[in-house]
Amino acid sequence: MRPSSTLCRSWRAFASVSCLLVMSAVAAADAAPAAARYKHYLTGNPADVVRPTAGLLVLQGGGDDVDENFRRMGTRGGGGDFVVLRATGDDGYQAYIHGLCHCDSVETLIVDSRAAAFDPYVVATVRNAEALFIAGGDQANYVRYWKGTPLEDAIHFVAAKPAPIGGTSAGMAILGEFSYSAMTPDSLTSATALADPYAPDVTLERDFLDLPGLRGLLTDQHLQERDRVGRTVTLLARLLHDGWTTEARAIAADRETSVHIDPVTRTAEVFATADHPTPYAYFMSANRAPERCEPGQPLTFSQIEVYRLAPGGRFDLAAWQGEGGLAYELSVESGVLRSSRGAIY
Repeated sequence: MRPSSTLCRSWRAFASVSCLLVMSAVAAADAAPAAARYKHYLTGNPADVVRPTAGLLVLQGGGDDVDENFRRMGTRGGGGDFVVLRATGDDGYQAYIHGLCHCDSVETLIVDSRAAAFDPYVVATVRNAEALFIAGGDQANYVRYWKGTPLEDAIHFVAAKPAPIGGTSAGMAILGEFSYSAMTPDSLTSATALADPYAPDVTLERDFLDLPGLRGLLTDQHLQERDRVGRTVTLLARLLHDGWTTEARAIAADRETSVHIDPVTRTAEVFATADHPTPYAYFMSANRAPERCEPGQPLTFSQIEVYRLAPGGRFDLAAWQGEGGLAYELSVESGVLRSSRGAIY
């Protein structure tokens, strides 16, 4: 027996509606954006603006931030879009920087994987920045997640505009051509480095960031606070002994202290928080190979020139000489660090 025409019409209507519902669900799934591979926080205007910029390099040794960093970066960035890069953390910089830089917007990007460093939104946001700041954390994450990615290219694009780029603590550590990459669980101490310059914790990185004004330089931070000058000296010895350079140079800063470098004039100035007791940056150089720099043996290394600079002084990176600071020499004999002035800092 054939079904009634009414029943057939009802069944066809039901099937049509069901099909439309399934197709709509599939279309909605196709249209939905993929799960974000990064986190981001935005304060200010979400639209991109384009402002005239000028170069500036800001290297802070960690600790409480120096307000002048963000005033100057905002000015050199033309009041455009300010981007903060990090691999951990949250939106802690948003209100602070926005209140100082007088920028169109401040956006923090948490880029904690290589997938995130390839994300088109992340890359475009960094490329469009008029100022870029790399927060503290663990520089090993920055090397693992960002090196050799479109995000690294975007950082270089900002530097080439030129526009201001800065970093604090781990963010400062990666700004130089050479860096301590912190690839082991324990942070490298001066005692470990001086006792064995090839200890597992002595991890060096190159061919990551290539910023005008910081080529040929190692950058180190938290210097006096964490007694790291012996570590910096050992890294300089390794650069010479391993043939990475014939003239090893470093800029190291204590906490709450920042170095501002004009990449055109290559002139450096120092700024610090108002009440910090050791507001110094150290410009260090050596061009003689270490007398002993071998695995399992304590370091022997002489004639490391140091220029300590406080706020108010200046340093010419092209001539590698300063004014208004203090010059002295460091040496290492069988792992023991000595200073021509008595004090090593």
